[in-house]
Amino acid sequence: MRPNYKKIYQDMLKMEYPEKLKDPKVKELLGKLNTTEDILKFNDKLFKPSRENQKLKTYDRKTMLKLLQYQKKHGHSTSYMSKKYKISRTTLSKWKGMFEEELENTTKNAGK
Repeated sequence: MRPNYKKIYQDMLKMEYPEKLKDPKVKELLGKLNTTEDILKFNDKLFKPSRENQKLKTYDRKTMLKLLQYQKKHGHSTSYMSKKYKISRTTLSKWKGMFEEELENTTKNAGK
């Protein structure tokens, strides 16, 4: 079962930053917290990114594939992706190994 991120963020904002809950853009974004990518973007918009929380990030399969497909489509290096998304090069390489076949299939299907 997935955590209810909308409720978590609403409670957190209510306690710590009630003024942010009045912002219509924040309310709209709260309703769109479906993937890990959505949650990370929302978190970055609300709070300044912190290096402390970097080791606690987890990614769902959909987000991992989306990042790898983006990298492949645009020809970005692992180092570039690592810096841009603050993910270790080792982690990105591990994901490539895990999803190698699936990435190959999506590339072939996109060319049809």
